[in-house]
Amino acid sequence: MEKREQQFSLWYFIVVLFILMTIQNFFISAQVQNLSYSDFKTLLKKKKIVEVTVGKSQISGRVLTEGLREVLPENKIAGLEKNGAEEHRFTTIRIDDPGLTQELEAANVRFTGKLESTWITVLLSWIIPAVIFFAIWSFFMRRMGAASGVMEIGKNKAKIYIEKETGVTFDDVAGIDEAREELMEVVSFLKNPEQYRRLGGNIPKGVLLVGAPGTGKTLLAKAVAGEAKVPFFTMSGSDFVEMFVGVGAARVRDLFSQAEKKAPCIIFIDELDAMGKARGISPVGGNDEREQTLNQLLVQMDGFDTNKGVIILAATNRPEILDPALLRPGRFDRHVAIDRPDVKGREKILKVHAKKITLSDEVKLLDIAAKTPGFVGADLANLLNEAALLAARKGKASVEMSDFDTAIDRIVAGLEKKNRVINPQEKETVAYHESGHAIVAMSRKQADPVSKVSIIPRGIAALGYTQQLPTEDRYLLKKTELLDRLDVLLGGRVAEELVYGDISTGAQNDLQRATDLSRHMIMQYGMSEHLGLVTFEAPISPTGFNMMGAQGKKEYSEKTAETIDGEIQKILEKAHARVKKTLSQKRALLEALKNHLLEKEVIERAELEALIKAHANDTVETD
Repeated sequence: MEKREQQFSLWYFIVVLFILMTIQNFFISAQVQNLSYSDFKTLLKKKKIVEVTVGKSQISGRVLTEGLREVLPENKIAGLEKNGAEEHRFTTIRIDDPGLTQELEAANVRFTGKLESTWITVLLSWIIPAVIFFAIWSFFMRRMGAASGVMEIGKNKAKIYIEKETGVTFDDVAGIDEAREELMEVVSFLKNPEQYRRLGGNIPKGVLLVGAPGTGKTLLAKAVAGEAKVPFFTMSGSDFVEMFVGVGAARVRDLFSQAEKKAPCIIFIDELDAMGKARGISPVGGNDEREQTLNQLLVQMDGFDTNKGVIILAATNRPEILDPALLRPGRFDRHVAIDRPDVKGREKILKVHAKKITLSDEVKLLDIAAKTPGFVGADLANLLNEAALLAARKGKASVEMSDFDTAIDRIVAGLEKKNRVINPQEKETVAYHESGHAIVAMSRKQADPVSKVSIIPRGIAALGYTQQLPTEDRYLLKKTELLDRLDVLLGGRVAEELVYGDISTGAQNDLQRATDLSRHMIMQYGMSEHLGLVTFEAPISPTGFNMMGAQGKKEYSEKTAETIDGEIQKILEKAHARVKKTLSQKRALLEALKNHLLEKEVIERAELEALIKAHANDTVETD
């Protein structure tokens, strides 16, 4: 049965403190009257003292209340009358008085000595307050859900979701159908294990989800637990590793111990690369805390039996740095790759997230999916939220297509900054630059078509942008297609050069991307006739990381490096010549598009096509 969590309130502590103080004042603490030594001697002479205990530094005992009325002021007497006792306890500071013993005997007062112990004083003044402080501190830490105290530092920090508490099923997962089908087998085993055991089969001990950030790895793991309706232990890889040596290993043991008690259940370790990085690549070396934690995880995965119903899921976006021992059969023996969704997958994801949003009848999710190539599930969820916020800000009753277009521009290019002051000369330069991109893109058959051209500043440094949207998802690109893309990247720089005979800093990003594309063509794709069928870079993982990581180094000579640089330069020079020829032939179109941009600031595809058609006969032949 699920345990109900108790919520902490500061009022609990205040009420308990008030009750303790009340008990202390009225029930526990005795009413002790402090007397001066002269008052004590006066009461002793009048034979009002009943009993005395003589200590090293003070004298205490009992005195008749009748005698206290004779020596105490009126305000003290009123308090004694309320008490109503015939005798009252007292205490006074002892001074050097050699005749005190004789006076006590003369007054027939029974007296005793008191042996005072210094360790009791230390105990009362230091240890007990420290214990009380530690108890209160522990109480606060437990109630506020902070990390457990020093005595519980080896306990795991896993959050436990019981049955339907994940709130996620396979109905909430879209666009990654192949990965979902792989994990449905895990759900089937947890629901009906005998179906697999009767033929002697064993379910995989561990399933590793691999994919780029935002593709839905954590969501998919929660959906598995929600479908199977079993306890779900979730923890990040970084939660295991602490500054204290041995803590991570203790937490791993504790996690698996709890999981076996709750079986059948699912253990989900997010960001596995935080604790599962390959051993021996640490720059400081040695057997550090992270390696001990990893060793313990390997031992635990070998030691438990999947037939008990404990399944381990883990997620990472950097599989290339994981320790090989984690990936061998018998541990994480099934790897599920979660790729970026295609246009149909993006449409399905949009349908899932759009259930909570009021959409206009004109909105077509397929069109939005086509405008968002490369977006993952998290990006699409953010897109819908941004569009809804924009519509709400304008007071609309529903989210319209224009809101989605604005949200896409905001996510891709950055926040629109209409108030940024740009002098006319710079604005004209930006207009020529973006016109160059657009004209070259529309002149290349295999380049992505232009959807929008804008000279409104966006983001931190973008003074304008040309938006291209692919007509379909592409997984293979030919050399001619890459060259067309290279031409488009250089279109803005060449337009400035052609018009002004000078160049600006605005093409920095374009040149960076053009250089990277040329380098990949030579070093990865083997598209150099001079170098032949050779690659010179380490393979790239599905998530875009260099498989050699930080340890990578060049596997070719300096002479080959010079040749590579020469081939890259040759590709860029040829592209520059092609683009310059195109823009020179269409100089009239370049001027017209520039003027149109300066007037309207934003041009859509239909206007661009009409402008190109109007200047179709203005082409100038060049050598």
